[in-house]
Amino acid sequence: MEFFKTNSRGIALCLAIAVPAWILGTFFPIVGGPVIAILLGMLIAIPLKNQGRMAPGIKFTSKKVLQWAVVLLGFGLDLTVVLKTGKQSLPIIVCTIAVSLLIAFVLHKALRIPSKISTLVGVGSSICGGSAIAATAPVIDADDEEVAQSISVIFFFNVLAAILFPILGNLIGFSTTSGEAFGIFAGTAVNDTSSVTAAAATWDSMWGLGTATLDKAVTVKLTRTLAIIPITLVLAFLYTRKGQKSQGKGVSLKSIFPFFILYFIAASLLTTVAVHFGVDASVFSPIKTLSKFFIVLAMAAIGLNTDIVKLIKTGGAPLALGACCWVGITGTSLLIQHVMGLWYQYS
Repeated sequence: MEFFKTNSRGIALCLAIAVPAWILGTFFPIVGGPVIAILLGMLIAIPLKNQGRMAPGIKFTSKKVLQWAVVLLGFGLDLTVVLKTGKQSLPIIVCTIAVSLLIAFVLHKALRIPSKISTLVGVGSSICGGSAIAATAPVIDADDEEVAQSISVIFFFNVLAAILFPILGNLIGFSTTSGEAFGIFAGTAVNDTSSVTAAAATWDSMWGLGTATLDKAVTVKLTRTLAIIPITLVLAFLYTRKGQKSQGKGVSLKSIFPFFILYFIAASLLTTVAVHFGVDASVFSPIKTLSKFFIVLAMAAIGLNTDIVKLIKTGGAPLALGACCWVGITGTSLLIQHVMGLWYQYS
């Protein structure tokens, strides 16, 4: 009862933002509900200088609900399907992630971009956009403004990818009789599911391929999502060591260990076992939908805790970082696909 008394007002405000943002996101899928929720939250935060009794609920939503969203995301992963597709796309996925993280590290040093923003943009660009940022933020103790800035950068390049990649795929000569080649490209080079879907569906409609490209791209994208697990665990270890050095005393790994990632793994295993024993994968669709709504809800809270003026003033360097990560990932994906002979293999 005390929980509701303390948090209900803040949660209610976040819901009041998240519901219309979710609805608008269905009409504008390239933009998506999370980005709309952040923008609405930031706009409402301008006159709402003092959150007062709403503050605890807003904080709870931006932290805990974000973790719940990642856990529920696991119910969308049938590991059997992911592993089958992963054999083909895994080399590309590993290389694109490595390149993105390397670029993020180098530019963090060269441009003096805050380390947490660099990490979030690098991880978000290379794995799965907002979901990866949602999983990583609690591990590195990123604040709401850092999360909002990272999401904004990722969103910008998501839109560019959804618009430009089908044109690029045609120009460089991807097979137009099969969705395999472009599906692998979209699944490895575009980070957010909504933009992967938009780019792949556009390719299908351009060449009359039904849903062949979309099916391939989404499955490859799910394989990338699994990278959340090792990345967050490694970051937890590194963050512990950094804390020990800076504070001159022991920082417990247990205190910052991302236990919600273990629940994410458990959810994935439960889905895999259930599907193996004949349960229809569509049974888990409502849970996947709830996961997506929780991300929108958490982004509304993050928007409420973000100073939009400060975000605009400090956005140049993170945007440059995002551009470099985007170009690096795209180039790496195309290069390795070409080396593996995937561009024309399905013609």
